[in-house]
Amino acid sequence: MSRQDNIETFFRDGKTVILPIDHGVAIPVPGLENPFQLIEDLNPYVDGYVINLGLALRTDDLLTGKGICLRTDVYNTRTTGKGAGSINVYGMSEAEMVGATGVMNMLFPFSDNEEAITQNCADLISESLDVDIPVILETLPYGLGQTDKYTVENIGFAVRLAAELGADVVKTAYPTNGTVDDFKKIVESCYVPVIVLGGAAMNNDLDLLCMAHDAIKAGAAGIAMGRNVWQHSSPIAIARSLFAIVHEGAKVEQALALMKEPI
Repeated sequence: MSRQDNIETFFRDGKTVILPIDHGVAIPVPGLENPFQLIEDLNPYVDGYVINLGLALRTDDLLTGKGICLRTDVYNTRTTGKGAGSINVYGMSEAEMVGATGVMNMLFPFSDNEEAITQNCADLISESLDVDIPVILETLPYGLGQTDKYTVENIGFAVRLAAELGADVVKTAYPTNGTVDDFKKIVESCYVPVIVLGGAAMNNDLDLLCMAHDAIKAGAAGIAMGRNVWQHSSPIAIARSLFAIVHEGAKVEQALALMKEPI
């Protein structure tokens, strides 16, 4: 497939709901004990998955028709203690081997490891140009969970940096205390699709659905939410409601009401 064809495996009518289930390299993962069953349950409401190589080798037909994004780094907080660890372990040959239609790597501007991680991302993008496999850069200022640093200014720079490096899609956090207009300016200044991550489980359906709704209203091309889905008390229900916001234009009130309907 062409690069654009690969990108479109994630996007339905220009929007996407991606489920990252790659957390086993970074943090304890209650909720991911049976990823195969999880994929089966959530497939109707998910356009693509972010997975590590081990799972990609064993999913067989479960991911048919879905975007498959191979995680190319091991990301964790242990390498620095500051939430900005990223160890590149795979590349395009592994992505081709498992039939991935994209790859994902961390980018941490302003972190202590910024130089090495930025070079790793640039090398991955350079390698991708020869095989037409798109790169999604997950870009977070300073590191994972540094929400006080996810200001409008810092997120704006992180997003533009990822695009300028050559990312096909940019994944980032919704700015802390940012408005819809603030995020709209960030999205509009980025010439590739921007998708919003969920971060740690919020345990608050209203807040989660509001964030997803505001991101889409601001022009985001979709969401990539993991823990807020598979650590939810009803993963299928919350996935269905998020899908409704992204793909069906549901309002927050409608998405909340949908949570109460039978699965």
